[in-house]
Amino acid sequence: MIGSLAAVSAAIAVAAGAFGAHGAAGPQEAEWLRTGGVYQLVHAVAAIGIMRFAKGPAMMLLLGAAIFAVTLYLMALGAPRWFGAITPVGGTLLIIGWLWAAMIMRGKIPR
Repeated sequence: MIGSLAAVSAAIAVAAGAFGAHGAAGPQEAEWLRTGGVYQLVHAVAAIGIMRFAKGPAMMLLLGAAIFAVTLYLMALGAPRWFGAITPVGGTLLIIGWLWAAMIMRGKIPR
């Protein structure tokens, strides 16, 4: 399940990046789409890489990347800018996911 979610996440990231490059309304919108796409794609690949030994952190990365990217995508598509206040929630979940994975890799907590 994590692998298929990560693959769908990666596909969405590529679509967002392509739309940002070719169809965004302006430079700010293009940048939001690019940033969201990069974060979402990198973390989809990371989730695939760690899902076999750290399922919880892999899901945390996917959730954090989704919240981070989707808020940027929504603003790029015209949603109110206050959605930007939600973006750091996704970033915080990404940090937690990476630290959680690090603790598992160091043997500090069980898988």
